Amino acid sequence: MPGTSTDMDGTEKSFVDGKWSPTDEHSKEYYASSKVHREGLGRRVLDSFKRDQNYTITPKRAVTGEGKVFDVETAAQNTANSPLARKLKGRHLQMIAIGGSIGTGLFVGAGSSLANGGPASLLISYSLVGIMLYCTVHALGEMAVLFPVAGSFSAYSTRFLDPAWGFAMGWNYAMQWLVVLPLEIVAATLTISFWNHGAINNDAWVAIFLAFIISINLFGVKVYGEAEFIFAIIKITAVIGFIILGVIINLGGGPNGSYIGGSLWRDPGAFNNGLKGLCSTFVNAAFAFSGTELVGLAAAETANPRKSLPTAVKQVFWRITLFYIVSLLLVGLIVPYTDPRLLNGSNSVDIVASPFVIAIKNAGIQGLPSVFNAVIMIAVLSVGNSSIYGSSRTLAALAEQNQAPKILAYIDRKGRPLVAIGVASFIGLLAFLAGTDKQEAAFTWMLALSALSAVFTWASICLAHIRFRKGWKLQGHSLDELAFRSQPGVIGSWIGFLFNMLVLVAQFWVAFAPIGWREKTTRELVSGFFSIYLALPVTLCMYLPYKIWHKTRVVRSFNMDLHTGIRELNVAELIEEERVERRGWPAWKRAYKFFC
Repeated sequence: MPGTSTDMDGTEKSFVDGKWSPTDEHSKEYYASSKVHREGLGRRVLDSFKRDQNYTITPKRAVTGEGKVFDVETAAQNTANSPLARKLKGRHLQMIAIGGSIGTGLFVGAGSSLANGGPASLLISYSLVGIMLYCTVHALGEMAVLFPVAGSFSAYSTRFLDPAWGFAMGWNYAMQWLVVLPLEIVAATLTISFWNHGAINNDAWVAIFLAFIISINLFGVKVYGEAEFIFAIIKITAVIGFIILGVIINLGGGPNGSYIGGSLWRDPGAFNNGLKGLCSTFVNAAFAFSGTELVGLAAAETANPRKSLPTAVKQVFWRITLFYIVSLLLVGLIVPYTDPRLLNGSNSVDIVASPFVIAIKNAGIQGLPSVFNAVIMIAVLSVGNSSIYGSSRTLAALAEQNQAPKILAYIDRKGRPLVAIGVASFIGLLAFLAGTDKQEAAFTWMLALSALSAVFTWASICLAHIRFRKGWKLQGHSLDELAFRSQPGVIGSWIGFLFNMLVLVAQFWVAFAPIGWREKTTRELVSGFFSIYLALPVTLCMYLPYKIWHKTRVVRSFNMDLHTGIRELNVAELIEEERVERRGWPAWKRAYKFFC
């Protein structure tokens, strides 16, 4: 019921519908409601590029007496408080994990591996690297769920192993992605040549693709996630389609086909070039799987990593099994390793050398080679997109840990590491070398930098997890306190670490004495060795000087920081609630959640 009253200063107010409101003009001005002033669109866009005003990097502490000493605690604090935008959702992480790294390593590179090692070697090498990666990603997932910090695995190497090794691994990983960007841009232009046969200058396509990839990353992590979501769906659809087609071709369902079965494993055979042929396939297998670890790097920009990351990590098993092992098993069944087209590719994306395309052509199917060329182009752009993301986040995290120039830690109000993105984009301009006579030499050595980088990264993840578990136990914690536990556990991390060492040893042998080395000159042998193993001396050249200059020591288990970076302080209560909920699930749901 309406009524009036007078307040302490004499202003008359009315009581209407349970709310007080002023009744005269003077009082309306006195009690005027404030309006939120919004700047124009242009001003808001410009302001978004300004540095996040709530974030400052803790400076290095002053150290006297011992000279330059690295401060591990400050580094952990800075990466934990990074203002990166937390906008990635569960579906983004799942697609990054499932389809993020499906690219030319599978679609084209598997062809040379098939020719050098035979179908059995192809299957064995991809299976061993798949097992290694399964263990590695689970180890990474356990640490990333508990510590979703910027820099992820390089930060874990700094925190749990040795700051000097973390520095070397961070720069090793950043350089891997920095050189991949121009390589992938050039590769995308070469796929266009399949259709226009060079009618348009490749530099025009370089400009278009580079602008496209940079734009995606400048729109922020959410747009990056959506782009990868779409790219991954296309790649997954293509692989599943080939698996169905491969089964049909093998059973004689092609236009001019007959039943093939396992005849190609008998003639020309399952292996080629013996043990050395098997070892020669490991580098391509590692290259084909590289990029899966990005799911751990993305944890720092995920809204709820405790919920989203375990699902994404567990689905890596299905990606390895279905998209790699099954598809390559079919490739080995329907394409003979003696087919000369497997080694006839003029570049890394030449679909002439793709075993998938060769299988389709052998079956007499028209039109599909062009479709697969489009899929390869999308895969290449996806890897280029991930290269800016991976390198920029790693560079920013290194700067936050005082292991890189501080300007690289510039993160704007939308959570974008702008300077790091700018550096990655500038390196992408090297793609314009595609139009010069220096192209082959430049890209051979850029590719050499990234050849074994992924193997060093994976080995470091496994070793960091082993050391983390030891520190976790020594400081009185139990495994029940972990929101997500690696399914293969510490044993799996040891298996992953030893498999990584095995790959490095096998590749050293192949690099030192490659297939047909007797017919090569000394210059060709030396050049070939470093084109495969360049990552090792580069890593050592970063590790040893940094360790000597900063006098870093291996982090002891009882000194490990196991608290900084934990996003949810009541994690124990949340874990117990989830366990109670799981006990009420039916058996089928428990089984499904174990694998997915």
